[in-house]
Amino acid sequence: MLARFLDLEASYRDIELKISDPDIMSNRDLYHDLLRRHSELEPAIATYHQYRDCLQSIQEATDLLKDPELKDMARSELNLLDDQRVVFEQSLKLFLIPQDPNDRKNAMLEIRSGTGGDEAALFAADLFRMYQRYADQRGWKMEVLSETSTGLGGIKEIVFSIQGANVFSRLKYESGTHRVQRVPDTEASGRVHTSAATVAILPEANAIDIKVDTKDLKIDTFRASGAGGQHVNKTSSAIRITHLPTGLVVVCQDERSQFQNKDKALRILTTRLMEKESEEQRHAEASIRKEQVGSGDRSEKIRTYNYPQNRVTDHRINMSVHHLDEFMNGRLDEIIDGLIAHDQMERLSKLD
Repeated sequence: MLARFLDLEASYRDIELKISDPDIMSNRDLYHDLLRRHSELEPAIATYHQYRDCLQSIQEATDLLKDPELKDMARSELNLLDDQRVVFEQSLKLFLIPQDPNDRKNAMLEIRSGTGGDEAALFAADLFRMYQRYADQRGWKMEVLSETSTGLGGIKEIVFSIQGANVFSRLKYESGTHRVQRVPDTEASGRVHTSAATVAILPEANAIDIKVDTKDLKIDTFRASGAGGQHVNKTSSAIRITHLPTGLVVVCQDERSQFQNKDKALRILTTRLMEKESEEQRHAEASIRKEQVGSGDRSEKIRTYNYPQNRVTDHRINMSVHHLDEFMNGRLDEIIDGLIAHDQMERLSKLD
């Protein structure tokens, strides 16, 4: 491990020299890339230096054990220093975990109602509001890109983006089937129903990630249908974009402006194309989205929201919290932090 950090420190020093080079400073893209890398390495190098100082202090305290007058003080100090050493070593190991290149990106979320009819659509709407409140609490910006609503206030399907610091790194664990157990408002007998909705979290693509040739696009315009309580447009503002090489189709009709609908449709399309490209690179047989969310059946679940018990359980880490109302108001960090820690421990176990 120390050898790896010696290499990282050498890279860090090399970057420090480069970012002070006037020739490199004139190359804006390279300069900002080096600044980003310097910023990423800085906490790791600082922790490494603290660890190195701790080892030096341990050696000095060990030497003092030979002095009869100072050995008790040295032994007490060694106990404290050894605790610090363990903490530093754990932190350093975390820095060695390979970073997901998508972690710093914004995220595109897709929520779809699954098994359960109208109740599933209402639950999908609840999940959307939950993520909306979580985004508000973290100071992230949210934008709805496409929505298909039901007449009862539910959501059949919604696509939205969340923009901010490290959005994807925290939300990527939300992908999967979410199951709810509760008594619907329309249930006169008080019987608990089980419904489901699927959530897919995708790193939002940008122009650097993937380029779309306009020759590969078929763009159709039509009048917005007004379904689900949306406005009815008398002009052909709705947009349907078909990516001819892959057959991917995206429809946007929520905005009154044809330009706005086209812009949103292109954002969704490029993100889905990047997803497809990633899938092909990994030689996966199924699409990433299907791997993430399954079929939407109640039996496939990553998390259960049990209203009678005021409980949320994440089945991947067998963790439950008993403040469902607060959780639905955006208090997700306890479970998300647990998922991140679990992922880090699993990846640490695979390090040499």
